[in-house]
Amino acid sequence: MKRKKQKGKLKRGSSFSKLSLFQKPGIRFNRECPLSGKDAPVIDYKNIRILKKYISETGRILPSRITAVSQNKQKKLAREVKRARILALI
Repeated sequence: MKRKKQKGKLKRGSSFSKLSLFQKPGIRFNRECPLSGKDAPVIDYKNIRILKKYISETGRILPSRITAVSQNKQKKLAREVKRARILALI
């Protein structure tokens, strides 16, 4: 026996298929990168005040999903934090 095509079913390409298990349908979590834009601070190993914002209490670098930093800036941030650690500034 053949199955009938049901109308109104969700397709794979619909917007609901892209949701995670715990995300509500109407909520978006897109935030702008705080290190990009006009008045953004320069990421430098000597600028300890900025670097400390992106380090946890235990000294680990916070992930970009928490800080909303873009991927490119996250790489630069990680490099500068590691440089500051080597020079014992942090």
